[in-house]
Amino acid sequence: MAELAALEDPRMREVNERHGDDHGVNLSKLRAVAKRLKTQQELALALWETGDTAARLLALLICRPKAFGRDELDTMVRVARAPKVHDWLVNYVVKKSPHAEELRVAWFADPDAVVASAGWALTSERVVKKPEDLDLAGLLDVVEAEMKAAPDRLQWSMNTCLAQIGIEHPEHRARALDIGERLEVLKDYPTPRGCTSPYAPAWIGEMVRRQNA
Repeated sequence: MAELAALEDPRMREVNERHGDDHGVNLSKLRAVAKRLKTQQELALALWETGDTAARLLALLICRPKAFGRDELDTMVRVARAPKVHDWLVNYVVKKSPHAEELRVAWFADPDAVVASAGWALTSERVVKKPEDLDLAGLLDVVEAEMKAAPDRLQWSMNTCLAQIGIEHPEHRARALDIGERLEVLKDYPTPRGCTSPYAPAWIGEMVRRQNA
């Protein structure tokens, strides 16, 4: 904890806090600490229990994803309110867990929008890697009905799912583009030069162009 405190940069904290992340640790330096520590599940659990955002990020880098039980992961996603912690928990831990599909189904329609966003993130993963048995048309129905009014993090995850359906599944591409154009979610999102816009029609168009290049 003392080492993490020494990595704190007040200017970086100011930037991160604008995005809801209450830490000021450079993530490259945090990854260097994790690389030195290697996998240490017990230390990861202790770091997580501190509740400190930087400590939790480090915990997610050094933990053993398959060591967590289903209920442990459910509890963790419900207390991981900092966006970066939530993102790393889902992408670095839950996606590698044998409980990922069970949790995807449980979280998908959870009344807590942050938990539901985790369910949508896992669904996007399946849209790309294992779409068998997914009702893609049904997913588009939900996106069409609910994405516009969804809270920010849930909206982002639903938009990602919309874009991935359009990118990966040509038979649904026209409808995905139509939904994106009508809802205009993230249409004006500030996107650095050289990066792809998260606006679904632009995102789909760019990725399909690359596939066909």
